[in-house]
Amino acid sequence: MPNNSDIERRNRSLIAFTLLTGARDSAIASMKLKHIDIIGNSVFQDAREVNTKFSKTFTTFFFPVGEHIQQIVCDWVCYLKEELLWGNDDPLFPKTNVINSADRIFKVSGFKPEHWSTASPIRTIFREAFEAADLPYFNPHSFRKTLVTLGQQLCQTPEEFKSWSQNLGHEDVLTTLYSYGEVQQHRQGEIFQQLKTPRSSASQNVDDIARAVVKAMANQNSQIGINHD
Repeated sequence: MPNNSDIERRNRSLIAFTLLTGARDSAIASMKLKHIDIIGNSVFQDAREVNTKFSKTFTTFFFPVGEHIQQIVCDWVCYLKEELLWGNDDPLFPKTNVINSADRIFKVSGFKPEHWSTASPIRTIFREAFEAADLPYFNPHSFRKTLVTLGQQLCQTPEEFKSWSQNLGHEDVLTTLYSYGEVQQHRQGEIFQQLKTPRSSASQNVDDIARAVVKAMANQNSQIGINHD
């Protein structure tokens, strides 16, 4: 993505941030500079100020999606704080400033320290970015599915995947699996080919994973019973 103007820098950083954190577009639209901790590699999604799903407060640590992606976000935060001298309560991704020029034509003139009122501009930025790259459109929420797929590949233990799930704001790991964990057909075929090859016991955590899933399902069923009662 281009990175020449303030608007272009904001747009590129927005997409990098979405991949780095998996945050929902409504949350991103309402985030302030104080919510991101560059040193701690995390974002505090404070439901008192951030528009999170179910008004849930939680901390998201940066997903391991590459140092380049993280650097784009870090540079953006530094630019806002050190060059523009914005404060903690200013928006992380500000609204575009539109002015009426001398020839009476509305045109973009940088941005102003105000939050977007909705997430619609974020989806527009995504659409235009994919079109400019000659790629099919993927909305911001699809990045969460991408991160779940990545987690399925990287996580080796139930504890690791539980942490990955919590990082997306899910209290129950089954939510991650049921809502985002569908395996694409081509990947399903690859997995079955791999299963034909014997693997060392050290690389297998089948029993641990099975116990974790059974326990989670049992907890979910008991909760359903409580709600019915």
